[in-house]
Amino acid sequence: MLELTKHHHMNKKILIWSITAALAGFLFGFDTVVISGAEKKLQLLWGSSDMFHGVVVIGMALWGTVIGAFFGGIPTNKLGRKSTLVWIGVLYTISALGSALANDPITFAVFRFIGGLGVGASTIAAPAYISEIAPAKDRGKLVGLYQFNIVFGILVAFLSNYLLNNIGENAWRWMVGVEAIPAAIYTLFVLTVPKSPRWLLTKFRISEALGVLKIINPDQNPEKLMMEIKDEMENTVPNENIFLKKYRFPLTLAFLIAFFNQLSGINALLYYAPRILAEAGLEESSALLSSIGVGITNLLFTLLGIYLIDRLGRKQLMYICSFGYIISLSLVSAAFFFSWEGSVMPIFLFMFIAAHAIGQGTVIWVFISEIFPNHLRGSGQSFGSSVHWILAAIVPSLVPVLFSTIGAGMVFLFFAIMMGFQLLFVIFMMPETKGITLEELSKKLIK
Repeated sequence: MLELTKHHHMNKKILIWSITAALAGFLFGFDTVVISGAEKKLQLLWGSSDMFHGVVVIGMALWGTVIGAFFGGIPTNKLGRKSTLVWIGVLYTISALGSALANDPITFAVFRFIGGLGVGASTIAAPAYISEIAPAKDRGKLVGLYQFNIVFGILVAFLSNYLLNNIGENAWRWMVGVEAIPAAIYTLFVLTVPKSPRWLLTKFRISEALGVLKIINPDQNPEKLMMEIKDEMENTVPNENIFLKKYRFPLTLAFLIAFFNQLSGINALLYYAPRILAEAGLEESSALLSSIGVGITNLLFTLLGIYLIDRLGRKQLMYICSFGYIISLSLVSAAFFFSWEGSVMPIFLFMFIAAHAIGQGTVIWVFISEIFPNHLRGSGQSFGSSVHWILAAIVPSLVPVLFSTIGAGMVFLFFAIMMGFQLLFVIFMMPETKGITLEELSKKLIK
């Protein structure tokens, strides 16, 4: 962080605005995991069947996320990045209060669904906003703050659940309700950030855009950047969409990075960490403790990823991560096949989490927010996000079934093989995007 502020005090503003927008990620991480502490109590309390509990009580938030990701590009383009971020805060606040006060599973599921919409939309609006206000040389680490906040939110939710666990039979209400506090604070903070200059230009609000550009790059001539952005817009046809032939390459890149992100098995692992460790022969208390270990490993290696992303570049991090995935997933798989004793399993899983955090975890939101032209960034981001979330809904929900049919060893072997394909994608297809302005990148990637 130090060197971010070293250049000159002006960059402090960009850092503060980026952190503010990235806090949407904190709420996303918190919201996703907070349910894990409450779900068993809720199933007992409402006596729901496994199917109803899984699909409605737990699953509704995920489907909200998919729909938020699917349609979130629309407000991001129409209302703008900033207004969308404000509405996301409102959705989180309503969701937290509503779920805490719910007295039946349907009401609870509806409010969790509303929170899900916020999560899905935040994966579009926050990275798009940060990538558009960040100077090219710092763009990776500034957009990376979004991922850092997701991971930080996950860790805080684990701790918060652990602390609130024993405060009586209404503990679950506090667990899900406490999120309203950071949500309300975030909403107020995000009201203070400026609108994205690149979005303002796509709406032809030139003088407003100039004002923001002057603050962002006080050393550079804002007119020069304005000309580049304008040039990019003049090559476009009104009412274009990302599915045109000339955008096929960035679209394919967004699809593949999101596809491989989930076919590493990362969400399956985050949701079922205690269960997987128990399958490997650890007793429950150490399995839970290891889940907090997973959170801490995730946080530290995400920080390392953010530190390296503008130094080594996106592609180098994806190399490191692909090799790390292949090695760790093969070891996890072998541990199940040859039934190695329980104590080695957490080590392999921590290796896997570290590989994910330093590569895919940090790179995905940065990369997707860079590869589309300004006027289509919202829809491009929405496409990449939707692929990610649809797979994030499908893959974890298949895990319990696959564990009991083909066995855990086969499941992890499949993930390892998919990561071999990811390595090929990185070697032969993935371009390096570090340090290049968004406008130059569009020129490069659009055929």
